[in-house]
Amino acid sequence: MPRYALLIEYNGAPFSGWQRQKEHPSVQQAIEESLRILEPECETIGAAGRTDAGVHAMGQVAHCDMVKDWDPFALAAAINQHLKPKPIAIVKVARVADDWHARFSAFERRYMFRMISRRAPLVHEAGLAWHVKHDIDAAAMQAGADRLIGHHDFTTFRSTMCQADSPNKTLDAARVEVFDVPYGQEIRLYFRARSFLHNQVRSFVGTLERVGAGRWTPDDVTAALEARDRAACGPVCPPHGLYLMSVGYPSDPLGVDTSEHG
Repeated sequence: MPRYALLIEYNGAPFSGWQRQKEHPSVQQAIEESLRILEPECETIGAAGRTDAGVHAMGQVAHCDMVKDWDPFALAAAINQHLKPKPIAIVKVARVADDWHARFSAFERRYMFRMISRRAPLVHEAGLAWHVKHDIDAAAMQAGADRLIGHHDFTTFRSTMCQADSPNKTLDAARVEVFDVPYGQEIRLYFRARSFLHNQVRSFVGTLERVGAGRWTPDDVTAALEARDRAACGPVCPPHGLYLMSVGYPSDPLGVDTSEHG
């Protein structure tokens, strides 16, 4: 059975997350149902990461096994046709080796979080960024983010429901950028690692927002990290500003340019 890699974008607002669930709509379910219209024998697809409810993706990657030898362009168009009107798009499809795996072949994931600081409510960006009404010091946030880079026990910054065997992870990069937007500023936080713990990025962002707001200092971030205690974490930020930007592979069949993704 030929195997294909899928590059996927989606707005996570209507979904309970990536992973299929019995009673709630998921991104995985929507794509699998579209594939089974094309080929009823199509099995479960595998993804590079299981994004949570409300989290978006610009570069999720999954793989599927098909019976027919599809032209990649035609397969993408056919899946997209059956996904309408759901906010999911198969951006690109590539034929891959039979042992290629969207999750296990990956060596890194890159996430971005969008935060917009302005007094007025968000209209065009509602549901796509976290709205904060107070000023944010992006330089202070970067100083706090720098304390998280490296190999650490991230117990403080993972959900109590996290199923990972160990809290020890390596954060390869954490970068904060700021842009002027009408009547305020947009702050973007980029994180890069081989893998992340459950709620790790949202826990980072919620904590760093406290630094940007002047309520915490970078030293407080270090103290929280060293506490290895979930209770020491700052507030967990909402999911709707979070995006899975890209997934890295030693030889990327989809040709994704990750140079600007953190």
